[in-house]
Amino acid sequence: MAFPTTTQTDRPLDALSFGTSGPPQITGVVARHLRLLGARPDEVDHTDPSGRITLSGGGFGPACATATWGNPAGGLVDEATVQAATGMMAVHGRRDGSPRGLAVDYAATATAVLTVQGLLAGLVGQARGAASSHLIASADRAGLLAVSQYLAAAGADEGESAELAPGGPPFTSAEGVLFELETLDPEAWAAFWRALEAPADAVRAGWRPFQFRYATACAPFPEALHTVTRAHPLPRIRQAAVDSGAEVCALRTLAERALEADGSAPWSLRPLGAPASTSPRTAAAPSSAQPLAGLTVLEAGRRIQAPLAACLLGLLGAEIIRIEPPGGDPLRGMPPACSGISARWLALNRGKKAVEIDIKAEGDRRRLREMAAEADVFLHNWAPGKAAELGLDADDLASVNPALVYAYTSGWADRLQDAPMGTDFMVQARTGVGEAVRPEGEAPAPSLMTLLDVLGGLHGTEAVLAGLLLRERTGSGVRVDSSLLGAADTLTGPALRRVASGDDARRPAGFRHPLPTADGWIAPSDASAKAAASYDLRELSTSDALTRLGQRGLTATAVTTDLSTLHHDARFPGSISRDAHGAPAVPDPWSFA
Repeated sequence: MAFPTTTQTDRPLDALSFGTSGPPQITGVVARHLRLLGARPDEVDHTDPSGRITLSGGGFGPACATATWGNPAGGLVDEATVQAATGMMAVHGRRDGSPRGLAVDYAATATAVLTVQGLLAGLVGQARGAASSHLIASADRAGLLAVSQYLAAAGADEGESAELAPGGPPFTSAEGVLFELETLDPEAWAAFWRALEAPADAVRAGWRPFQFRYATACAPFPEALHTVTRAHPLPRIRQAAVDSGAEVCALRTLAERALEADGSAPWSLRPLGAPASTSPRTAAAPSSAQPLAGLTVLEAGRRIQAPLAACLLGLLGAEIIRIEPPGGDPLRGMPPACSGISARWLALNRGKKAVEIDIKAEGDRRRLREMAAEADVFLHNWAPGKAAELGLDADDLASVNPALVYAYTSGWADRLQDAPMGTDFMVQARTGVGEAVRPEGEAPAPSLMTLLDVLGGLHGTEAVLAGLLLRERTGSGVRVDSSLLGAADTLTGPALRRVASGDDARRPAGFRHPLPTADGWIAPSDASAKAAASYDLRELSTSDALTRLGQRGLTATAVTTDLSTLHHDARFPGSISRDAHGAPAVPDPWSFA
């Protein structure tokens, strides 16, 4: 299917309309994102549980999707049961020593973003000649994707190199202010604590668990460090951070975030000049299942956000070429390993090609520009200002490839003037996520599960696909920006709307707390939770407890506490496989029929 070039739109879904039905936790986010991308709502029906989304118009064939919770026979009927089954409760609960539910609808939100991704990808495929398709997305697969790094580590050839035990930030000042601390530099870590006169042995013992908390979702550093911060007022703590090169961020409330939230979209798209004189290069024909086949993505990503975004583009058929420093990405060696390669690294980077580029050398930068001239997407998450300093910003690369989609996944997208370091836990602290993930009556604490890095990566993929579709409709290259801040705003959207309407921002006390059994834990559905909590199940096996609740018309499922058992979990038959290195691999988060 071919479309006439037009320069009359800067939103990829202008002239399209959509209808949705199904769980509002999923379809509400889908509808908001489709509206922000330019589509008009025709029909929204939250009473129909089917989870159907239809997007049509603009010269395209209908793009259809089905979004569900997962396998109802396995008790996967809502957010709580999906979090329990996929291991999200187990990972989020590591800091506290037992499974805990996230008080936000994380699996539903991720499913919604994945659904929009699939719809956009299908339209890109149509514009490039593929047939229309029906997308299927489910919250259980979104949940498995969210824990994919932790699952990979649990199934590695060797054990964790850092202890999995309760503990972690935030810290507390003498005034009782909760705050996050961030530094990627061991010398800055040591200097910060020396300025506060912390015991040297506690400082040494604390660095490794602090450094690995992104990988392990816990940080069992010495209690002495908490004792030290409680002895000092916040101004002195802030000064110690300034002097050492570390950063601190006091936890903000949802009410504070609501006062400054501007309703911005979680990404931005900006056309890069006039239409290109030549059509984008296509090396292979797309299909309904591989709508990005024939497209090339250059990814200069670090850690999670950009690598995950590129990984998903690869699953949709694009060729991914990773730009790595001389000697390769050092995270390839991060333990635990499978066949000598980091299991966590494989979870984000399997199937990609790699090219070593020294971006500090002019000759290699020239080589990178030459590669960008033949690519469709350039994606990175370098530090703010670095791309411009290197001559590799959007306008620089547009000069050699006017049809390029230039994508930047950042921490803050330059939207907050006083923003701290743009890392997952600092963004959680600054945006009220630390309050949102815990119910009323509990001290706020950012989750040590990398919630925003993963959701930010999903937003990055969504933004790139929107840019590719806009390019197909206008003929121009596009700059797209996404951020962890945008991911935080999407995740806390329902809570911020509760604030705006005068309701309680946080969920009620005890919300999504699993119930202990004699040999494990069970999680009732949100609708069954109040009634289920009245039963003492501690002397029953998990199986018997589920039977007992089922006989009373209550829905619940077992909480996965050992992620390595997910391979054989009947709730996910055949879903989890092993890659060529023997590392566990979760299924694609969507399928096309």
